[in-house]
Amino acid sequence: MRVGVVGLRMGLHLAAWCRKVGMDVVAACDRDPGRRAAARAELPGAVPVEEWPDLLEHRLDAVVLANDFDEHAPLAIAFLERGVHVLSESAACADYEEGCALVAAADRSEATYSFAENYVAHPHVRLIREAVRSGELGRIGLVEADYLHGMSPEDVGALVGDPAHWRGRIAPTAYCTHTLSPVLAITDGRPVEVTAFAVDEADPRGAVVMATRLSSGALAITRHGFLQGEPDSHWSWVSVRGARGLAESVRAPGERAWAVRFRTEGWAAPDGRTRDGERLPPPLLLDGRPVERRAEGTVRMLRAFRATVEDGRPPLVDVRAAVAASLVGVAGAESLADGSRPVPVPAVPGT
Repeated sequence: MRVGVVGLRMGLHLAAWCRKVGMDVVAACDRDPGRRAAARAELPGAVPVEEWPDLLEHRLDAVVLANDFDEHAPLAIAFLERGVHVLSESAACADYEEGCALVAAADRSEATYSFAENYVAHPHVRLIREAVRSGELGRIGLVEADYLHGMSPEDVGALVGDPAHWRGRIAPTAYCTHTLSPVLAITDGRPVEVTAFAVDEADPRGAVVMATRLSSGALAITRHGFLQGEPDSHWSWVSVRGARGLAESVRAPGERAWAVRFRTEGWAAPDGRTRDGERLPPPLLLDGRPVERRAEGTVRMLRAFRATVEDGRPPLVDVRAAVAASLVGVAGAESLADGSRPVPVPAVPGT
């Protein structure tokens, strides 16, 4: 399976893991000569190129798009039209029109589109999803998810205040897929309406809270951005409250950060006993060795992509789920700009 990678910040990290899970990374693209030099050193045998169209001449089976956050869809469409399988980082699209064009290109193509959303495959999210699908929690009413970074004001300002960096271009609601994609995967729902709020009106780009109504009738409360107090783990916290029980991430550093607390009241248990305890997912093995916890989502995501390309298995996160999660951020920006009024999330074609 011959793979090319576009964007060598996150892309270099992904390329290394691609090789570890059995893909042949044959080309790496970035306009920055320093990153191309790093690729020569870290990816021996891969051809470094400056412009992404050059990859179209490399007889690729697949491409990993890790270029700027708001520039993925045009490249994904171009590669799909050439029959190259696509694994695209977040966001899938920058607006509704781009999302529709991406879905149409994926539907026309003989190749497949997969969303590189590793948070769907993180251990704690998988454990909660299994509990929901088994019916353990009952009908789901409320889902909460965080994707937060505890950074200094100076470091945050250097990112969101820099127009040359993609974080300086995007709306504060846009980077929502690390919460919305797990929410949609856990609930098997789609977003219907969103209301967005700045956490601090004196610093509206710092952090946002979004309330998203799902097609099931459940409510998702998601928090994104830069807030203090998170453990130095994986920046992700998920809580699901159902009619019969609760499942929520444990807020802790180290190994317990991947554990999930489950609580079932006595009235919901056959023996009448209340249960409240933690479960830690089993480790993921690669070549017989445990994968570092924070890398499990990436390994599962890349293994799933390889299985999609080579074996025809469904994508872990397909194009419609990717566009749906991304459009919540687009609609959230409209809500935020209009005084936090509720805004419909446009339906993805074919859903």
